[in-house]
Amino acid sequence: MAYPADLAVLFEHPEWQKPLFQALERRGIRYAAVDLKKAAFSDTDEPLAPLYFNQASPSAYVRGNARAVPYALSYIRALQFRGVRVLNGADAFALELSKTAQAALLRKLDIPAPRVWTFNDLDAIRARAHEIAFPVLLKPEQGGSGARIVLIESFAHLEALLREKPEHWLPDNLLLLQEYVDSDPARGIVRMEFLGGELLYAMRVVSHGRFNLCPAPACNPEAGGVEFSPYKEVPAQAVAWGKRIVAAGKLDVAGIEYLEARDGRLVFYDINANSNLRPSVAQAFGFDPFERVVDFLAREVRAYEGFLRFAGLRGRIEV
Repeated sequence: MAYPADLAVLFEHPEWQKPLFQALERRGIRYAAVDLKKAAFSDTDEPLAPLYFNQASPSAYVRGNARAVPYALSYIRALQFRGVRVLNGADAFALELSKTAQAALLRKLDIPAPRVWTFNDLDAIRARAHEIAFPVLLKPEQGGSGARIVLIESFAHLEALLREKPEHWLPDNLLLLQEYVDSDPARGIVRMEFLGGELLYAMRVVSHGRFNLCPAPACNPEAGGVEFSPYKEVPAQAVAWGKRIVAAGKLDVAGIEYLEARDGRLVFYDINANSNLRPSVAQAFGFDPFERVVDFLAREVRAYEGFLRFAGLRGRIEV
């Protein structure tokens, strides 16, 4: 069939998408920009393109766009049941939406990670308080952009917080406590960006006590309090573990985060499918990260036999 576009991009945050859309336009790749905030589809709709790229973010709810997330997952599953390929598809997106699933995957792969306790009721987690060494981090099951992460000093602290701020149960009424790993705050954490199963680049992120480590300039501008710097000496073991996570999680594009514990361990704690790249860091490695993403997308488009030639085609379709 003749598709109206070469590629469809699912998104919720327009500012995050601008660099990708601009790179696609520079390369002449026709794309459909599918805004997930207010949308509708039918099971009889023809696909907009032979290949979809999911850029939905679990943090949509902090921007008042909570409905975008379940819509995206439902739409992606419907597409995949019909045989449409979706990069960072339903399995990858479901993994990003569940910090509990991420912890389980890391445990399965035998990659060092903090222990977590997931709960939907205070009495239930109180019954296991003897297992928990405070302080711990309180996190929402569906995270994103550091939303609602709090360092909890005691069980009484947890009870008081949830009594005073019941909105912490949002968006899905699931919370988790994550083991606190002692590390040097001056060294921050390391985030590795993967594309097509390979390391694109790594960076060190020093947050100065903040939890929002989103690498996109739109959510953490230059000189905005969180420091991002290129990290060229990332250990081979960290890269190997990152590749295992990406493969097991069915992630086409990913940001994998770990910290360096004071005892020397590399401890992995976050898996991101929506990878918001930071151009200033990638430029230190000598390339534009969004051009590399478009290279990858173009290769995936070309992989379909008999697909429309995209070279020299230009345009944008608003959906």
